[in-house]
Amino acid sequence: MHAFDELAARYAETHRHYHTARHISECFTHFDGARDLCERPSEVELALWFHDAVYQPRANDNEAKSADWAVRVMLEAGIDMQAQERVRALIMATCHNALPDTQDAKVLVDVDLAILGANAARFDEYEVQVRAEYGWVPEFLFRRTRKKILKDFLARPSIYSTEHCKNQFEKKARDNLARSLLKLNAG
Repeated sequence: MHAFDELAARYAETHRHYHTARHISECFTHFDGARDLCERPSEVELALWFHDAVYQPRANDNEAKSADWAVRVMLEAGIDMQAQERVRALIMATCHNALPDTQDAKVLVDVDLAILGANAARFDEYEVQVRAEYGWVPEFLFRRTRKKILKDFLARPSIYSTEHCKNQFEKKARDNLARSLLKLNAG
C-alpha cells in the first residue's frame, strides 16, 4: 500500500470523528493562505499530512508515532536527515504543550488550531466531534479536562502565533472558547 492510501485509510478509521480527512482538508484550505509565511513550505505540507496520521484517543503518543511514520516515509524516499528531523519537530509541535518556536511550526500549529476560530456552527460541530472521540470518558471527567484545555488556550496572550491567523481567527476563537466554557459550566 502506498503512503497516501495508508494515510487515507487512517483518516477514515471509524473511531475518528474530528481527526478525519475533513480536518486535513480544512487544514490545507487554511495553509493555502499561509504558505508564503513558511521557510520550508513543502516540509510544513508533509507535516500537515502526517500530524494526525496515528490517532488513538486513549493513547498519549499519537504525535510521536505519527512523526515516526513520516520519518520512515521520508527515509524511504531518500529525503535527507535534517529535513526528516525538521518534519518530526513540526509534527511534535502539534502536541500543543508549548508555544511553537520556529516560523514553520507557528504556521503549522496555527493552521491546526484554525478550527477554534471557525464560524459558530462549525465550531459547535467540532465540539460534538471531539466529545464523540472521547465517548468512553465519563461526562464529569470530560467536562473537567475540556474546561482546563479551553481555559489554557484563553489564558495565552494570543492563541495564534502568526499575524495572519491572529487577524483571521483570534476574536472568533476567543468567542467560541468562551461560549464553550459557558456550556461546560452549565452542564
